[in-house]
Amino acid sequence: MYYIELNSTNPHYNMAFEAWCLKNLPAGESYFYLWKNAPAVIIGENQNAYAEVNLDYLSANGVCLARRTTGGGAVYHDLNNLNYSFIGEDVSAQPMVDALQALGVPAQLTGRNDIFVDGHKVSGYARRVECGRELVHGTLLFDVDLGALQKALDTPLSKMKAKGVKSVRSVVANLKDYLPQCADADAFKQALLDYFAPQLQPYKLSGEQLARIDALCSSKFATREWNLGKSPEATFFHKAKFACGTVEVEVLINSGIIEQIGFAGDFLGSRSAFELAEKLRGLPFDRTVVADALKKEGVENYFDALSAEDLLSLIFED
Repeated sequence: MYYIELNSTNPHYNMAFEAWCLKNLPAGESYFYLWKNAPAVIIGENQNAYAEVNLDYLSANGVCLARRTTGGGAVYHDLNNLNYSFIGEDVSAQPMVDALQALGVPAQLTGRNDIFVDGHKVSGYARRVECGRELVHGTLLFDVDLGALQKALDTPLSKMKAKGVKSVRSVVANLKDYLPQCADADAFKQALLDYFAPQLQPYKLSGEQLARIDALCSSKFATREWNLGKSPEATFFHKAKFACGTVEVEVLINSGIIEQIGFAGDFLGSRSAFELAEKLRGLPFDRTVVADALKKEGVENYFDALSAEDLLSLIFED
């Protein structure tokens, strides 16, 4: 099995790297690498970002959103999370379970593409088949900020009806508690490499290959169209009481665009809220874009004594 060294912590680049390797590495061999991401939420190919991710939290805290090419649920990464990828004709997550057990961790595979330890999820994995071979990749929670994980994935799912695949939330735990011999995630990585070393040969990508991965990252994996625009249709409803009266908003988002939006309630205003809704249709469902539109239109004309920030907070449910 060949080992590839990947030192990038850019989530978009790392998604492109994996997709390119699956399609283009020489056939008939198997490949393995370990990698990290800077703080990010990685969503499955079929997921709706608006239903799975607290996008406001991500924006306020510098957390990246990235979409992978495999299915499954949303996962949180930071630099204390280690990821693994196996590429080949007959690959699975079992070697990683074997490695963890060899390091003293009582890890077990479950039926739903997870690795559990003492009833807690420490790894989720997914697979993709393409070009006659498979990719199996997964997370290894070593010492992840579980508070940030919860906030990043905390969305008002009960108020949103979304097509696509919703994540199944599990009780998670960090592997650090089971690996006293590993001081940090880098030591954990080295321990895994020491375990796999007898099976590995180094594989180095050429400059031309790396340039193609850069191009794939720029043209696809770093784009809004891939990460947000690919989101399936979602509808949500929010309601709040203001000085002008009760305001209800219902929004239909399709591929990251406001396809329909409507306002209802017993509020007072000098102009019809239907006019404002027409101004918002077709805009990206992006807080900054919508904020600019609301300020330009003068929200107080449609809702007495209501500020643009108040309406914005209702639409995005602050």
